[in-house]
Amino acid sequence: MNVKVQIVIEAEPGEPPITQEVAQFQRETLQSASLGLALVEAKTILQGVQQALVEQQVSEYLTQQAVCNNCGGERVCKERRSIVYRTLFGKLNLQGVRLLHCPCQSHQTKSFSPLSDLLPQRSSPELLYLETKFASLMSYGLSGKLLEELLPISTRLNAGSVRHNLYQVAQRLEAELGEEQAVFIEGCPSAWAKLPRPDLPLTVGIDGGYVHSTEQTSKQDGWFEVIVGKSVTATGNSKVFGLVHSADLKPKRRVFEVMKSQGMQMNQQVTFLSDGGDTVRELQLYLNPNAEHLLDWFHITMRITVMKQMAKGLESEALKVTALKALEHMKWNLWHGKVWRALQWVDDLEMDLQAQDLNEKQRKVLKQLQEFRVYISRNRSFIPNYGERYRYGEAISTAFVESTVNQVVSKRMVKKQQMRWSKQGAHLLLQVRSKVLNEELQSTFQQWYPGFQVEAVEPALAT
Repeated sequence: MNVKVQIVIEAEPGEPPITQEVAQFQRETLQSASLGLALVEAKTILQGVQQALVEQQVSEYLTQQAVCNNCGGERVCKERRSIVYRTLFGKLNLQGVRLLHCPCQSHQTKSFSPLSDLLPQRSSPELLYLETKFASLMSYGLSGKLLEELLPISTRLNAGSVRHNLYQVAQRLEAELGEEQAVFIEGCPSAWAKLPRPDLPLTVGIDGGYVHSTEQTSKQDGWFEVIVGKSVTATGNSKVFGLVHSADLKPKRRVFEVMKSQGMQMNQQVTFLSDGGDTVRELQLYLNPNAEHLLDWFHITMRITVMKQMAKGLESEALKVTALKALEHMKWNLWHGKVWRALQWVDDLEMDLQAQDLNEKQRKVLKQLQEFRVYISRNRSFIPNYGERYRYGEAISTAFVESTVNQVVSKRMVKKQQMRWSKQGAHLLLQVRSKVLNEELQSTFQQWYPGFQVEAVEPALAT
């Protein structure tokens, strides 16, 4: 059986249709492997249809541009030149022209290239979208291989090209982000009172992760911090964000825009939960007048748990019992918001440890205890009555952000990836990855490229 696939293009009503063969293949004895189309045949058909369609589109467009829109005179062709255009269905060599401007109007240049002006980027939006989307979810090399395997892309997509295209998209996102401000609170209380009734509070959890640095000079400075957050509405709708604070020029703007996209108003309550670090605390200030800033209970109890494990290793049984009792009292008092009493227990245990002839294990416990006191003292104004909040069903922990750190950072940039990152490269990747995880990348491309679509559209039935 000989099969020919043709494309029929009806350019204008009344004109004869253009018929062009795009593929031909044969079938003999039916086998499971020869039933229907093979992937390579489907690629050939798609590439042939793409080539024929694009050639006709370009031809019609250049014919239109050959006539002056103002006076109707014919523009003079200066030269013919081809441009390379990469699409999902192959790399195309498009035959373009350079035309002289019509003398009926003045122009800054003597000539122009209609096709080059129409296609300033040499990749189609769909190809750029898929490259960017897959590269945010897996390595640059695997993204290129996946697209090569499934689509009739005639040339190999190397990792450098995929990375370059992702960075271009991320830089465009950065350019469209508003200017950074120290304070994002707008209006006054009287104006806020006139706003519509707000939704229930937003809960924003912020935490940090670490990725390998390309600028490693020693074992200690081989990592840099990545800040990751998750904003959750009362109905459970969530959005994530990530940034490298040392490379980000608009960190507060970024967090503000995420909350704003979830409908945040100036009269709406927002609860920020963080680990109490200076960088994170500065990031969340002055974004909302009704915001409350809380120290995450998870990080408090994690530090106490570490000290408990260390205390269990003390050689003196009496000191071990004293230390474990004191740590339990610290935890209980902090749970009920009694910071001053918890700090008294810290001081008492510190004096008990210092009264002993310190060995190596006791010195480690003492060091951890002193660091814990500094941590609690610096964040005492952000420690609420956790027990009361818990009984009322209010947020007390950033545990929900722990999975977000894994989702946004670890799965792509750490763990088994074995990659090293520059701060700028990691930051740009995080912007695209956040868009993908928030399911916003498609709508962004639709704003950039009118008519862009990736969802299936039901074709019109032939009559």
